[in-house]
Amino acid sequence: MSRGNGIKIFSGTAHPEFAERISRELNIPLAKIRHYRFSDGEIGISLDESVRGADVFIIQPTCTPANENLFQLLIMADAIKRASAHYVNAVIPYYGYARQDRKAKPREPITAKLVANVLTHGGIDRVITADLHTGQIQGFFDIPVDHLTGMKLLAAYFKDLLSSELKDNRVVVVSPDAGGVARARKFAMMLDTDIAIVDKRRSYDVANVSEVMDIVGNIQGRIAILVDDIIDTAGTICHAAQGLLERNCERVFACATHAVLSGPAMDRINESGIEKLVFSDTIPIPEEKKSDRILQLSLAPSFAEAIKRVHNEEPISELFD
Repeated sequence: MSRGNGIKIFSGTAHPEFAERISRELNIPLAKIRHYRFSDGEIGISLDESVRGADVFIIQPTCTPANENLFQLLIMADAIKRASAHYVNAVIPYYGYARQDRKAKPREPITAKLVANVLTHGGIDRVITADLHTGQIQGFFDIPVDHLTGMKLLAAYFKDLLSSELKDNRVVVVSPDAGGVARARKFAMMLDTDIAIVDKRRSYDVANVSEVMDIVGNIQGRIAILVDDIIDTAGTICHAAQGLLERNCERVFACATHAVLSGPAMDRINESGIEKLVFSDTIPIPEEKKSDRILQLSLAPSFAEAIKRVHNEEPISELFD
């Protein structure tokens, strides 16, 4: 049994390459849509084929420029809903504003919740995303949220790259902060190795600034894999790598699902001791930010499988683990 009258896949302008990869995995051509601008800069779209009764999936990460990509997603959802689609599913590989998930100090918004409300009231029936900054964001929605992970993909890469070192117990998975311990522990279980934790002090007066204080765990003479969900300005990951190397770690790799890479990120990465930084392709990396140190692996097969199972009303829980 399947939902609606067939699948339609539309791509926003945030990451058309990712939408093309999903399209190829499913062997379903992307639906026809025109994106344009009015003379005052307002976003316009036109659906160039019928969606009546269809199970529609919109592929659009809300990465930089976050506000524009988010609003384009909402405009697409509105047009598709008004065109009598049976279901409107938002496939958001990277969920922007996820780090604003709580009040860190008085009189701050909880923007991750606000965005969830806007998406829900904008006519979206379901969200498919990957590695939200915190799991609690799923509870911000009053619609189903399928929460995929890039950790299996990243772990498989390192299992192959460092197979002999893993057998000799020379690899340690490292969380760059206390908040990522659960993620690092799961990653370590996939590699059958142990973990270490970077104990740091964060400055809340200046965004994206932190200081390494100590390393909890045995890292001397070992190969470290730093694991995070998002790398933005790369301050945290590069400071952690420096701290590991200063404490006699032999080599340092790093990985994360989402490659935000804003501001001074590339300068920091290129000047760091990180040998290789591995991401999924939930966010496009522009040509000027590509580097021999950076590798992207595709999560499109996982998203394609999730789309197929959602449409066929099959269980997808095994994709979450």
